[in-house]
Amino acid sequence: MKALVIIGLLITLSLAISTWALSLKLRDASLADSIWSLLVSAPVLVSTRVNGMALDARGALMLGLLLLWAVRLAAYIGLRNWGAGEDRRYRAMRERHGPHFGLKSLYLVFGLQAVLAWIVGWPLLAVLRHPAPLNGLDLAGFALSGSGLLLEALADAQLARFLRERKDDSAVMRRGLWAWSRHPNYFGEACVWWGFGLMALAAGGLPLAWTLVSPLLMTVLLLKVSGVALLESDIVERRPGYRDYAARTSAFVPWPPRREARP
Repeated sequence: MKALVIIGLLITLSLAISTWALSLKLRDASLADSIWSLLVSAPVLVSTRVNGMALDARGALMLGLLLLWAVRLAAYIGLRNWGAGEDRRYRAMRERHGPHFGLKSLYLVFGLQAVLAWIVGWPLLAVLRHPAPLNGLDLAGFALSGSGLLLEALADAQLARFLRERKDDSAVMRRGLWAWSRHPNYFGEACVWWGFGLMALAAGGLPLAWTLVSPLLMTVLLLKVSGVALLESDIVERRPGYRDYAARTSAFVPWPPRREARP
């Protein structure tokens, strides 16, 4: 198991460093976002091939969901960022860190993302080395991951359509799933990884570190680091109507909107 985990880390670091080198040429650190799903999934895919493993039913279900998640997210982010230049979040980092940001981005952006992606993939790596019969907890985990994937995809599609059709850059998305949650795509993403965690837990005999650390880490990232907290840090300045929207709408878990804003 230790060898498999170390191989996974080396794979993610190799991909991250290669993309970092390309980002220096293009002056675009937001390439890190485009390869996120690859950083998570590549160690799992390579491990199944290098070790010649025959997947059991649980491993096959988790790998299938992982591939759907990775391909969809990579395609969505890649198309969204195509020709758009460096994301404003990374431009802000570049300004803060000055002329040496290129070198610093190796560990501040790409190295950090590689380590986080490696940890997020732990439940799948663990299950590959610990086959066991399916049980009811697997069904719950599969349903949660599958529902999260559908929710995330629908939310992203609704947002993409809104951004294409809006006539005012300060307009706020309030339709569809976004009327029930300010970040339904992030909630769906969290569900995907909690489902994976439950399926790894269903295998039995695995330490909690290999099953639940991944969804816990992902939830913290989505809520407190690179997700909700970061996106909402300055959004009211760019979209004044967001203040009223935030007062009426749940930040994360989808919930019926309040009719009147809180005072």
